[in-house]
Amino acid sequence: MKKVVFGLLIAMSFTLVSCLDDDDGYSLGNYWIGFGILQEEDGTSVFAMDDDTKLKPIGWDHHSGWNDDFTPGSRVWINYTVLGDDKDEDGKISTYFVRVNEVRKILKKGILDLTPENADSIGNDPIIVQDVWMTDSLLNFQLKYWGYHKVHFLNLVNNPDNTSSEEGTVKLELRHNANGDAESYPYSAFVSFSLNQLRVEGMDSIKVEITSTDYEDVDHTYKKVFNYSDLELP
Repeated sequence: MKKVVFGLLIAMSFTLVSCLDDDDGYSLGNYWIGFGILQEEDGTSVFAMDDDTKLKPIGWDHHSGWNDDFTPGSRVWINYTVLGDDKDEDGKISTYFVRVNEVRKILKKGILDLTPENADSIGNDPIIVQDVWMTDSLLNFQLKYWGYHKVHFLNLVNNPDNTSSEEGTVKLELRHNANGDAESYPYSAFVSFSLNQLRVEGMDSIKVEITSTDYEDVDHTYKKVFNYSDLELP
């Protein structure tokens, strides 16, 4: 299981300073924040963003956080400043040239099948879901939890004992293992789970129902539709 890095994006603000459609042009004082996937084109790193824009870095802040852990396919959160753009034949912007102010690698993993062998390590500790959304084949969570100094683990689990409330719906559990950590400080984290393994031949979408349990021992249910009719397998 992959680690959840403590303090990841604590108290992160998602307020956009300006809009990419600003008619006044681009200013070095403006910045944007978003999620995307790191890709490589002709040996150059580019970011395919969740809003279908493409970012091509031409400058980096010395403290941006970029390192060798970033590889093609990495899920990222990025803070950037637009320096220019490139338009296609129809005059539509196809690429933004940007300075990367800060970039963080977001935990990305698949669905884990619950078995007698891994049941103890999956954990049943509470977790607070602040937001959940779909991006293509990724199910994304913004989470809050309490901890101190130990490594925590997060998983999206397929429990074979579960039965869905709706026929044809895949029921999953968001599970948290706090590793016996003290609940001293609040932490925030983002995690993305690939749903590609849920694809069913002959179907173009499936319903997904996710449950979680918070610190008041209250169960929460989130329903999403994974539509893969126009999505190619990575």
